[in-house]
Amino acid sequence: MPVTTVPDVLVLGVGGTLGEAWHRGLLSGLESGGGLDFRRCEYLLGSSAGSIVAATLAAGRRPDAGDRAASAWAVHADEEVQRPGLLGRAARGAGRLGAAAASPLLPAALAGTAPAGRALRAAALRAVPEAKRTLGGLGRHLDALGARFDGRLRIAAVDRRSGRRVMFGAPGEPPATVAQAVLASCAVPGVFAPVTIGGREYVDGGVWSPTNLDAAPAGRGSSILVLVPTALEGGMGALRAFSLAAVAAETLAVRARGAEVRTIVPDDASAAVMGMNLMDGSRSEDVLDAAFAQGRALAAR
Repeated sequence: MPVTTVPDVLVLGVGGTLGEAWHRGLLSGLESGGGLDFRRCEYLLGSSAGSIVAATLAAGRRPDAGDRAASAWAVHADEEVQRPGLLGRAARGAGRLGAAAASPLLPAALAGTAPAGRALRAAALRAVPEAKRTLGGLGRHLDALGARFDGRLRIAAVDRRSGRRVMFGAPGEPPATVAQAVLASCAVPGVFAPVTIGGREYVDGGVWSPTNLDAAPAGRGSSILVLVPTALEGGMGALRAFSLAAVAAETLAVRARGAEVRTIVPDDASAAVMGMNLMDGSRSEDVLDAAFAQGRALAAR
């Protein structure tokens, strides 16, 4: 089924440097092929890599804004972060941390306030050695965008001490700037240092879920488009299985509220280019090209 209309809610999942590039390429292809403008979405929800693109759209910029050949993470993450082994360990850790949210056998863990989900994540996060590396350059990039929390933007992160999921920008959640929230959502445990906001430490939103789709502000009749970079074929089989399981469970939750959900994952061409190391910035331009072609094809079907 072609993508012919702008959804009410756009949900952008985790995925590192190449996940961000895939988001931007796919959305650009959909816009080019279908005459769409995703800046018009009623709500934008981003986790980790997806939070960078969501903030870009909330700032009124097209998803391909800036240097076409380099994603924000590719520019600001150093060579040590781009090593395959480091990201592989982070991905496996995220899978373990998010297992409860992904399991249909634990539906209560889908709620950000569920005690079981909070306790599991808090215990797991305490066991992860705290990294010192920061993404200060990304923070400056985000500040320059000028995005603000205006009621549309939601950024997922996890309180490191309590294990609670926080949706920055949502009513009742802690105050933060967009740059602070995105940096927190990108703070992969064991890779980047937690981000302190209001005296509390926050880490990557992917610790809770690869998309946090169940937190989408959507009700009966709402349309949701979910992009899941980590549900790619190939050498990331375990990550793909975890991602698809989590999205399936969360889709049931939002459909129970009467919302319509459509999910897009990398096609074969995009997955082949993305490979096994989602922080390999040298592949960003190729991923942009493959994702753009995928988006154009989806718009034309």
